[in-house]
Amino acid sequence: MKLQPFLSMSASIAVPMMLLTACSSSASVDPALPAWSKLQIDSLRKWATSAAEDALPQFGTGQLDRALDSGDETAIRQAALTLAEQLAKAHLRGCAGPEERAEWFMTDDGDGANLRGRLSDALLSGETLDGFFAGMRPAHPEYAALRQAYLAETDPGRRLTIARNMERWRWMPQMLGADYVLVNVPAFEVYLWRQGAAAQTWRAVVGKTATPTPQLAATITAITFNPWWDVPPSIVQAGGHFSGRRGYITTKGGHVRQQPGPGNALGQMKVEMPNPYAIYLHDTPSKGLFGAATRAFSHGCVRVADPLSLAAHLLEGVRTRSDIDALLRVRTRDEAHGRISRPPALPEASGSPTVKTSTVKLRADLPVYIAYFTAAPRPDGSLGFLPDIYGRDSLIFDPARPGKACSGAAAQPPAVPKTATNGSQSDPGP
Repeated sequence: MKLQPFLSMSASIAVPMMLLTACSSSASVDPALPAWSKLQIDSLRKWATSAAEDALPQFGTGQLDRALDSGDETAIRQAALTLAEQLAKAHLRGCAGPEERAEWFMTDDGDGANLRGRLSDALLSGETLDGFFAGMRPAHPEYAALRQAYLAETDPGRRLTIARNMERWRWMPQMLGADYVLVNVPAFEVYLWRQGAAAQTWRAVVGKTATPTPQLAATITAITFNPWWDVPPSIVQAGGHFSGRRGYITTKGGHVRQQPGPGNALGQMKVEMPNPYAIYLHDTPSKGLFGAATRAFSHGCVRVADPLSLAAHLLEGVRTRSDIDALLRVRTRDEAHGRISRPPALPEASGSPTVKTSTVKLRADLPVYIAYFTAAPRPDGSLGFLPDIYGRDSLIFDPARPGKACSGAAAQPPAVPKTATNGSQSDPGP
């Protein structure tokens, strides 16, 4: 059997490192996986012992050390493979268990399904594993900024907050795309990212503590102007006041809807982003709430300040702002003769809708992510600490706590939030 020299990392002696053959006694070792060089074992050890720099728990190297001391090639390959995959999954998926991911309904395996193939390519290259492990980290620039701040921070409380938000980034899809919408609930803001950079920001109102906005990923497909509002059954059952003067109608089956118009709870626009949680971005007639510092007032949906600006940016290349304004005009009997009036100031309506509902598709579908970060970079590059409005920080592990296990296991598919009723929790009411 051909031998390959290898220097044990746990003892300064040379030990023979046999190439794996078909007669290997370990069935769990992938025979297609290349052998590990000393350089690559050194690299694996470095990444394991420096996991704390990414706010991850400590990864021990005891099993690898014992395998190296034994000189058993099969044991060495098995120990190295186990440690490498656990460490890579921790960077890729995070270490938190389901109980730590409250109301977090985003899952992303990244390239986790091809983890062993990527590791094999890295081993075949003959180079270190630096590129392999670095490629498992969240790719977003805000994660890099948090990591830099984490390494520099000396205050234990602030450092722990940063660590917990680095963990949250590992729960996000690793690649968000070049263009997307990001909502940060604790910041009460909506961000439009173009070509990997934040391009626009809008203030937002999010769910109150009793009806928190869940964290989810969806796809924006269109904008609906002058939308109808289908009142969730939970709100109807709570005994709300649904006056016909405010545009509400009740179907024979008891379903309550609000006609489009200036007083509609969804305002003049709704972002179409189908998801199982009935959560949307939309306008609101309650404009005064955007002046509050802490803007947690909704029943789960995200209300956007200056929503027509958001709509214009999302429909860039499809509709101009003038086109949008025309879609929002009130229909009158004079419309057929070319005389168009503007919407009335009062939010009361009766009879048939006075405006036309229109849905305009985006030029290309756009990802949207509703996240929860209590530490995030400011536009000037400094780090901002935000209110933990839902009390979720304390649920996430302290990476410095001894004994925290981390297998990097994939999160289970999320269930529909308990707060949803009959498929809807979108009460964006005033």
